[in-house]
Amino acid sequence: MPAVTGIGLRQPHYAAFMAQRPVLPFVEVHSENFFGDGGAALQVLNDVREQVDVSLHGVGLALGSAAGLDPWHLDRLARLVERIDPLRVSDHASFARGLGHHANDLLPIAFTPASLDLLVANVQRVQDRLKRPLGVENLSAYLRFDDAPEAMPEPRFFAELARRSGCWLLLDVNNLVVNALNAGQDPVAAPCAWIDALGVDAPVGEIHLAGYAETPDLVIDDHGSRVKPPVWAVYAHAVARFGPRPTLVEWDTDLPTLDVLLHEAAEADRLCVR
Repeated sequence: MPAVTGIGLRQPHYAAFMAQRPVLPFVEVHSENFFGDGGAALQVLNDVREQVDVSLHGVGLALGSAAGLDPWHLDRLARLVERIDPLRVSDHASFARGLGHHANDLLPIAFTPASLDLLVANVQRVQDRLKRPLGVENLSAYLRFDDAPEAMPEPRFFAELARRSGCWLLLDVNNLVVNALNAGQDPVAAPCAWIDALGVDAPVGEIHLAGYAETPDLVIDDHGSRVKPPVWAVYAHAVARFGPRPTLVEWDTDLPTLDVLLHEAAEADRLCVR
């Protein structure tokens, strides 16, 4: 079976990546790092794009913001998409904009019909502008809204989002495990139940894997270590449920050598063929 796992390409690995030219199905970069009209970073991205498919993963669209989308941000994303023709484009089911401010964080949304309506409208606007389906990722959330009477389970919310907007789902397995640990739940059973509730026909277009940090008070989705055993176990369940899907190993802090990152990607591929 061909490899399905790519890596998040970050600036400290540019030189090693171009020198080694590893064979990968894709690499993923953060869209906002390449919004400029020129410069060395964009030239590297163009060079990488000639070697391997590139997926754009954003952190700033704020798709769940009641204030709506930032026109400048959407313009720059559309320009970047046109320039490099990415394999996939994705962002998060989060909010960050409101009352004239932009939070530098991926803030959680309420899983209510009103929130779903807003998210569907914003996702459709992005898709209309980019002329392609958008991937929407589930969050690791460190706070949640009080349950409203009309709130729905998170998996149902995402299934409805995909059905109504035509988007695809970016299933972040690490986020499910982090949320379970912070809720005092079993870090394998609870995420696997979440995945089962999503439905076997859910349009899962990509899966994210990463490491997390455990502190005395909180488990943090820091993308700063190897993938932990519970995440591997839930990933194996997701592959059994949906079949092999394009998979990304994210590593954003305390970056290791490129070879370590490639080893993690190879481990994900091994799980796909068991």
